[in-house]
Amino acid sequence: MAAPREVETEKVVPGRSPTKRKASKVIDESELLTVPDGWKEPAFTKEDNPKGFLEESSFATLFPKYREAYLKECWPLVQKALNEYHVNATLDLIEGSMTVSTTKKTFDPYIIIRARDLIKLLARSVPFEQAVRILQDDTACDIIKIGSLVRNRERFIKRRQRLIGPNGSTLKALELLTNCYIFVQGNTVSALGPYHGLKEVRKVVLDTLKNIHPIYNIKTLMIKRELSKDPDLRSQSWQRFLPHFKHKNLNKRKEPKKKNVKKEYTPFPPPQPESQVDKELASGEYFLKESQKKRKRVEETKAKQAEAISRRQEERNKAFIPPKEKPVLKPKKASTETKIDIEAIKEKVKKAKKKKLGALPVEEVKLKMAADEKKKKKKK
Repeated sequence: MAAPREVETEKVVPGRSPTKRKASKVIDESELLTVPDGWKEPAFTKEDNPKGFLEESSFATLFPKYREAYLKECWPLVQKALNEYHVNATLDLIEGSMTVSTTKKTFDPYIIIRARDLIKLLARSVPFEQAVRILQDDTACDIIKIGSLVRNRERFIKRRQRLIGPNGSTLKALELLTNCYIFVQGNTVSALGPYHGLKEVRKVVLDTLKNIHPIYNIKTLMIKRELSKDPDLRSQSWQRFLPHFKHKNLNKRKEPKKKNVKKEYTPFPPPQPESQVDKELASGEYFLKESQKKRKRVEETKAKQAEAISRRQEERNKAFIPPKEKPVLKPKKASTETKIDIEAIKEKVKKAKKKKLGALPVEEVKLKMAADEKKKKKKK
C-alpha cells in the first residue's frame, strides 16, 4: 500500500488575499504532475529480487514457413541477448514455433513479457536488430490488427498502401515524428518505440483504414512537436493551435426511382368503392334485359375493332404519303443599273474588224501624208 499522504496546513501570510493563495496552490499541483526533463526510471537489478522465482513461466508463438531460414540464421543472436537476462529460448523447426521460458537465475519479473514480445515481433517479419530493442525498459511494442477493419480486399490494399506512401515516405515521416519503428506486414502493423509514440501510431493507422488520409495526422503531429518545445504552453490546451479538418462525404446515397410519397393523415376512413351493381344502377344497365345487355356488349366490341382497324390503316398509309418538296427558287430580275448595251458592243466590234492590227487610224495617216508633201516643196 502507498504511504498515507500528509495533510499540509496552509500558512496565512499577511498582506496576501485568499484568491492569490488558491492560484499559487494550483500552480504547485500542476508542477507536481510534470515529469522533469532527462528523468529516467532506475533499472531493475538482481538486488531488488535476490531470491528469484518459485515457478517457471513460458510463452510460445508460431511463425510462418518463409521466416524459417531467417530465424535459423539469427537464432544464436536471440539466445545471446536473452541469456543476459537468464531467459531460455528454443526454436522448433518441425512444429514451426518459438518458446521462451524463465530459469532459476531469472530475477526480473517483467523480462518474460518482453521476451514474449520479442518472439512475436520476429514472427511478424521484424528484423532482429529492431526487435531486440524491446528488451530495454523505455521501449514497448504494439501489434495493430488491420485485416478486419475493411471488408473489400481491393479497398483494404489501397488504404494500406496509402499508409506506406510512395517509396515509404509517409511511413518514414511517421517514424521521425513518433520516434517509433513501424513495419507493415500482411494484415498487421508492428510498431516499436516509446509509449507516447505508440499511442499516436495506433491512432494514425486506424484513421487511415477509416479513409482519413495520414497527411492530416502528420500535420497535427508536426504542430504538437513544435508546441512541446515551448515550456509556457505545456500546461495549456493546444486545441486552438491544432487544425480542424471537415469530413466531406462525396458518396451520396442513390435515390430510388419510385418515391413513395406519404399522404396527409386524416382521421376519417376513405370512401367505400362502388361495387359492380352500384355502377350498373347508376348507368341504367341493371334494368336492361339479358338480350339487350348482350347486344350492347357486341356493339362495344365492334366499335373497338373498327377503331383499331382504322388506326392500323393510317399507319400503313403513312408509307405512301410523299415527302414535302422544297419550293423552287425564282430567278432574280436583273437591275436596270447593271443592264448591258448590246448595240454599243456591236459597233465597237465592227470598227475593230475594219482596223488592221498595228495600223494607224485614217485621220492620222492623212495628216502624215500632208506633212511629207510640205517638206518636199521646201527642198525644191
